[in-house]
Amino acid sequence: MEINLISDTVTKPTPEMLEVMMHAEVGDDVFKNDPSVNALEEKVASYFGMEAALFFPSGSMANQTAIKLHTQPGEQLICDKYAHVFNYEGGGASFNSGVSCRLVDGNRGMMTAAQVAASINPPDFYHSPLTSLVCIENTTNKGGGACWDFKELEKIQQVCASNDLAYHLDGARLWNALVTKAEDPKKYGNLFDTISVCFSKGLGCPVGSVLVGSSALMDSALRIRKILGGGMRQSGFLAAAASYALDHHVERLAEDHRKAAEIGKVLETLDFVAKVEPIETNIIIFELDEAKMSSEVFLQKLTENKISIIGMGQGKLRIVTHLDYTEEMHGHFLEVIKRIGD
Repeated sequence: MEINLISDTVTKPTPEMLEVMMHAEVGDDVFKNDPSVNALEEKVASYFGMEAALFFPSGSMANQTAIKLHTQPGEQLICDKYAHVFNYEGGGASFNSGVSCRLVDGNRGMMTAAQVAASINPPDFYHSPLTSLVCIENTTNKGGGACWDFKELEKIQQVCASNDLAYHLDGARLWNALVTKAEDPKKYGNLFDTISVCFSKGLGCPVGSVLVGSSALMDSALRIRKILGGGMRQSGFLAAAASYALDHHVERLAEDHRKAAEIGKVLETLDFVAKVEPIETNIIIFELDEAKMSSEVFLQKLTENKISIIGMGQGKLRIVTHLDYTEEMHGHFLEVIKRIGD
C-alpha cells in the first residue's frame, strides 16, 4: 500500500467526477463560448455573492493576476512573511507586476490589523514604494493550515478602506476554513475586492482555480490572463470537474480535518517528536528532536513503508490529508508511525 501525504494536490478525480467530465458540454473558452466554464464562473461568483468570476489553470496565475489588477510597477503589497504569493509563486509579484512585498512577522501566516497599518508607507513620501495592496492567505499553507479570525480580517479591511488599499484573499484552501469554522462564503465576498480559490487541492480536481470580484475587475482580469498565457480552449472538461467538486466535495473536507487531528495526537505521544503545531484543518507541521531521531532517518523509515511526506526545511516536516487518503491508509499510517516510535 502506497500512501502519499506530501500534499492535497496529489489527488486524482473520482470515478463520478470523471463521468461528469466526459459528458461536459464544451466550446472555446478563449471566445467565452464554453458553456461549462461559463456555468462554473457564475456558480462560484454566486457562491461568494460577488459579481463575476474567471477560470484559471492555476492558483498562482489567479493570484498573480489579482496582484497585477490592483497595483502598478514600483508599488508595494503587504503580506505575511509566510504568504504563498511571496514564498511559492516564483517571484511572480516582481516579475509580472514590478511590485515589492512588505513582509509582516505574523503568527503562523496571520498578521494583525495593527501590523498592517504599521507597514503602510506614507503615500506622500515618494522615496518609498507606494503601498497599494494587502494580500491575505486563508488557510495558511506554511502556517500549518491555520484559519484566520474573521473579525481580524474585518479590521484589516477597515485599514485598507481608510488608506485606499485593495484587499485580496488567496483562498487556495478557503474551503477548509469555511468547513472548519462553519462560515458563510458571502461574508468573504462582501469583505474582499478579489478572492482566488483552488479546486485542485482539497476538492480533488485535476486542474483549476477561479478568481472572483467585480464585473469590471474580471473584465480586466481576462486581458491579464491572456497576457500571462492562461487562455484555454475546451476547458469545460476541467470546469465540469470543479463544478462537481463544489457540489460534492466541500463538506467532506471535515473527514480530512479529523484524520489530521488524529495523526497529530499520535505524533504528540512519540518521544522523538519535539513539537506539533496546532492543527485546525488538513495540514500537520511538526518538528523532531534531532538528538533522538533525525529528519533524514524518519523520512527514510517512512519511505521503507511506502509512505511519503515532505520536509519543509529548518527541521520542519509536513503531512497533508486529502480525498485519496482512505480510512484503510489512515489506520496503516498511524500504526507505522507508532511502530517507528517503539
